[in-house]
Amino acid sequence: MARKVIHHATRPLKVGDKWICRCGLSKNWQGADPEPWCDGSHKLTDGEEPGKIYEYDENGERVVVG
Repeated sequence: MARKVIHHATRPLKVGDKWICRCGLSKNWQGADPEPWCDGSHKLTDGEEPGKIYEYDENGERVVVG
């Protein structure tokens, strides 16, 4: 079953020499062997407004929800 997860973080977290994705947009989360590493996708969140909910399509296009 699919579920919607809302992320408030827009930047990764550095742990040792690795960066962990916290925005949920990293392509590294997809595939048969998902990993939490940041791929820079959080840059898509620049310009998001507080209080609004956004979805991103497969092309990285932002859509306001609700």
